[in-house]
Amino acid sequence: MAHVNRPIPLVMGVINVTEDSFFEGSRALTTADAVSLGRSMAAEGATFVDVGGESSRPGATPVALDVELDRVIPVIEQLAGTVPVSVDTVKAEVARAAVAAGATLINDVGGQLAEVAAELGVGWVAMHAKGEPATMQDDPRYDDVVEEVASWLEAAADTAAGLGIADLWLDPGIGFGKTFEHNWTLLRHTDRFAALAAAKGARLLVGTSRKRFLGEVGGTGLDPADRLAASLATALAAMVGGADMVRVHDVKPTCDAARLLAEEMAA
Repeated sequence: MAHVNRPIPLVMGVINVTEDSFFEGSRALTTADAVSLGRSMAAEGATFVDVGGESSRPGATPVALDVELDRVIPVIEQLAGTVPVSVDTVKAEVARAAVAAGATLINDVGGQLAEVAAELGVGWVAMHAKGEPATMQDDPRYDDVVEEVASWLEAAADTAAGLGIADLWLDPGIGFGKTFEHNWTLLRHTDRFAALAAAKGARLLVGTSRKRFLGEVGGTGLDPADRLAASLATALAAMVGGADMVRVHDVKPTCDAARLLAEEMAA
């Protein structure tokens, strides 16, 4: 492989303080469990831990504001001094409370919290999603999924620039209102989104970890617990395509893979 002078891709670890997240291994049902998981992820090499208190899996239903706050704020308060913390939320109130508790990045799966991030002076992940979690996988359709997602991301980047957001991440939203074919098409065009992010002064975040489309390859129907190999393979594919960070449930093996890839690309 030809020499490529690129930094080691970053890794974001997933912490779901919920009972209904699609992958049992990411669930932490108590504050103590979530804090322990976050500290373990930090020790394994995570650049961020992403704390969420409301599942955004296909078919998920919203949770009340006070429930989400009770789930995530104590965790963020205890982790913020250990590792950079991202809050995974669609609620402005949760984002504000999370930043007050120490979060420095808003992972906005609804793509609507740019003004909040700008107001608070923190980073913003603008993720493309089509529809709401409860119905987004019913029948998602695109004329050209790559160009439609790219157009949305470009508009989000322009919004962020207009608001003065300095730390911007773009995420094509694999698995969020996309079919099996849409997801693989987006992954194959990671370089398109990486180039767009770079042109806008942003960075690219990609999340494929243990998602449903990985279990459908070859009609295998793998459960989330059996999707580690596919998760690592697609994380590496995203890194090769130019992703600056991958969002994963399995931090240590992904960090190991990222380091090996960086060494090979620099050889």
